[in-house]
Amino acid sequence: MSHTLSRPSQDRGALSVDEFCAWAGISRSRFYREVNDGRIVIRKIGRKSVVTTPDAQAWLAALPVANLREAA
Repeated sequence: MSHTLSRPSQDRGALSVDEFCAWAGISRSRFYREVNDGRIVIRKIGRKSVVTTPDAQAWLAALPVANLREAA
């Protein structure tokens, strides 16, 4: 399954942790740091953790814009 980086598939209401990590290009440990710091909101379906599509898009939109002078 392929996800574009700009937005998760609109036909999906939520992404599993592994799907979110693949979409965002981050590790599971980074994912849980983001959750613990309150930047990613997770929801529970039984024991399964998911990130809703709007929450995934909000997380991406809230990332800081890179300063190209600092990145070089």
